[in-house]
Amino acid sequence: MTLTKSFFCIKASHAYTFPKADQKSKFNPLCRVCRHGFYNENLWIYKCEKCRYYTHLDCATSRNEPFMSILTSPGTGKIIKNYEDAEHPNLLHLPFPDPSYSLLKHLFFKENGSSTSKTHDISHQHPLTLVDAQCRDITIPASSTTKSISYHDPMKRIQLLCDGCVRPITSGPIYVCDNEGQCNFVLHEWCSRLPADLKDHPAHQQHTLILHPKAPGEFFGVFHCNICSLSCNGFAYCCVDCNTFIIDVDCAFLPKEITHTFHPNHLLSCVYHKDPDYRCRMCKYWYPSLSFDCHTCNDFRLHAKCALLIPETTTNKCDKHPMKLSYFPVENHKSDYFCEVCEDELNPEHPFYHCRECMQSMHTACAPSILRYETYAEDRRRVHEFVNVKFGGKYENTKVHPHPLSFVQGIQDDGQCDSNDCHRDLQYSMIFKCLDCKFAVHYKCCERMSN
Repeated sequence: MTLTKSFFCIKASHAYTFPKADQKSKFNPLCRVCRHGFYNENLWIYKCEKCRYYTHLDCATSRNEPFMSILTSPGTGKIIKNYEDAEHPNLLHLPFPDPSYSLLKHLFFKENGSSTSKTHDISHQHPLTLVDAQCRDITIPASSTTKSISYHDPMKRIQLLCDGCVRPITSGPIYVCDNEGQCNFVLHEWCSRLPADLKDHPAHQQHTLILHPKAPGEFFGVFHCNICSLSCNGFAYCCVDCNTFIIDVDCAFLPKEITHTFHPNHLLSCVYHKDPDYRCRMCKYWYPSLSFDCHTCNDFRLHAKCALLIPETTTNKCDKHPMKLSYFPVENHKSDYFCEVCEDELNPEHPFYHCRECMQSMHTACAPSILRYETYAEDRRRVHEFVNVKFGGKYENTKVHPHPLSFVQGIQDDGQCDSNDCHRDLQYSMIFKCLDCKFAVHYKCCERMSN
């Protein structure tokens, strides 16, 4: 017995059991209609082995199912929008097309290079040059020599990140530091247009937030964003009145409403949550934060960071083609899914990147791994933990170590922390390490030793 055109599967077969062993081997999939599990393995179900589609028998055949009434017009099978385009002319449609695109580019940059926003003074210790070169390599005249940099290119393992928004720089216009030394400060031109202060931010309406090129009072400029809960060392908006609220520049401009291809044709509204009723549909986690909710469905939620920081396509040295964001197992992919970056098995019920030509896949958290970044098991379902951190730069303090220390992400080869009070593994952490000897310590341990 088969069921044709069952919501998002063309043809599903009838099965009389769904054994626990089979469910476990498929990462315990949920019903595609009601989003609940298959707790009784002897219940009849509809399934499609070509795309790992599973649904309860009642869910697949009921025309009164809320999911059906929300998304389709009775008798037509056509998806219904719950908003009018004319009423939302500036609606932001997510995900962004690629990792280089950002909310700030959307807000402060026009295709012709002009903007009505005023450019503010950029606080940096060296002179800056505005460059609008479209070639891959940029040459900047310095005082006595020339300085060359290359645009961000994952395929060639070249990384160039903006010091403001920490997004990849793949084209101009950009500001580049003229200093002949090792200062690697670069900035999107549109990031120079950020307003100096923000009033009435939805997450902190009681005080004005002030823009800072480096978070004040934070060791090596690294802070913990109060909205997305990610570490960041880019520009920050801080509350100078209560000294406890600090956010990154993307979280400073969250739109009130968006749409997302993961939940098409329904408006998602920005809401602050403190209750754990529903988890983010992208990462499957809950924490108190601003998120985008569907008020029609009542059970669909996206964390702000998942909506903004997981782009529609990405490129990686593991595949010569652009990889596209997928939300469900891919049709005719009957084998298990393995990430090409970390080589661990991935759950195709969670969003992942996939190349249909090469049949290769990646965790969304592994996608930025163009250098030696590593991810750990809990992080492989979501945004990379350090997606808002620009590694690099030197820290010099003889109280900590006689040689200059490099700010990097720890990998397995770095071993254990050399702090007398720690000795924990350095892998997956922000660390400072000496390139002349094997000394390395955690970020927090280095901060403690410096004080």
